[in-house]
Amino acid sequence: MPGTSPERRVVVIVDAFSSGRCLAPVFREQGFDCVHVRSAKVVNPTYERSFTPDDFKAEILHAGDVAETVEAVARHAPEFVVPGMESGVELADILSEALGVRTNGTRLSGARRDKYQMLETVRASGVATAEQLLATDIDGLLDWYSRAEGPVVLKPVRSAGNDGVSFCADAEQVRAAFDRLIGAGSALGDRNRAVLAQEYLEGGEYIVNTVSCRGRHHVTDIWSMHHISANGVRDLGASALLLPRHGDPQDELATYTSQVLDALGVLDGAAHTELKLTPKGPRLIETAARVCGADLHVPVRAAIGKSQMEWTVDSYVDPDGFMERADSGYELVKHAGLVNMISPESGVLRSYPKLADLRDLDSFHDVAMAVVPGGRIRATVDDWSYSMRVYLVHETASTVMHDLMTARHLDGTGFYDVEPGSSE
Repeated sequence: MPGTSPERRVVVIVDAFSSGRCLAPVFREQGFDCVHVRSAKVVNPTYERSFTPDDFKAEILHAGDVAETVEAVARHAPEFVVPGMESGVELADILSEALGVRTNGTRLSGARRDKYQMLETVRASGVATAEQLLATDIDGLLDWYSRAEGPVVLKPVRSAGNDGVSFCADAEQVRAAFDRLIGAGSALGDRNRAVLAQEYLEGGEYIVNTVSCRGRHHVTDIWSMHHISANGVRDLGASALLLPRHGDPQDELATYTSQVLDALGVLDGAAHTELKLTPKGPRLIETAARVCGADLHVPVRAAIGKSQMEWTVDSYVDPDGFMERADSGYELVKHAGLVNMISPESGVLRSYPKLADLRDLDSFHDVAMAVVPGGRIRATVDDWSYSMRVYLVHETASTVMHDLMTARHLDGTGFYDVEPGSSE
């Protein structure tokens, strides 16, 4: 970990894993030293591998004693405390409030992490949301399902990505999903003491990423999501396209997102909101009070010039400048897309025979490999089992779309040379 000089300002980042790891370099460019706080000793191995210790001058493990952690953090005199990834949201609220620095506070921390409380809080503010039930027993869940008007979704109350998300079209599927989830551990290490059941929302899915400063919300990027059915999963996130800031439906989505952020008490920092545009209008899937995952800032930075990462740091380092620019929309200098490559089988990966074809695409910008040759690969069933993410950037939208579809064509059994067997 790097050394420090007494005059350098300090920021604390809680759980700087996944895309949250990318905040530290931007803060350091602004003259800050970074201190890392781990909210737990044990971290999902996928997240642990993403951590970059050289970006931090010190690290503190939160062992469960809040007063002890506050005291340890206070020794570094941080100006700000920000969450890196989802697991750090609540502890960042606790620490920032205790230290008297800018904070979203703890009053609505639960609603910003617990997906059931989240929708109930948003609904109570007058914003339309999906019908839902917090299920602790199968009989109550089946009774609720018998009155539902169509498919339902079951998922953990506290997690991230599409961890444990199950689409159910009949009572047997509901029972099986409940039995699979209740009592199990989530991807973030929480135990599922209840299961969240929601109506399945028909319509296109979108992402709205924002940064807030003193209660003012700025939209940094909006994406349309595309899903496919594969490997027994109804809705796997297959690809995404970066949309212009204004237009239909972006303006409606941005307005709805601002209402959600207000309801959840998001005053400062980044937020990642997932929505469905239903025939009745936008409906919240969930909001996370931290930066977007999947390293979407990489193509955004190339296409717009400034990503959610830079806006987040600006909101803390230069709040007055942020407020002056908060209402400005972004312009697409280039167009961007994301393709998640979906492995059809499990085993030991020997090679990607068609990787060169992927790199030869006109709009190819970058690739983030989750599995390299020699590693163990598994059939993709969730956000943690994509073989790689491919980022596309080009001056013309049609080229990005062409290459997105070509990448989808390349994906499949011919893209992977796998020695069959268990991926465990």
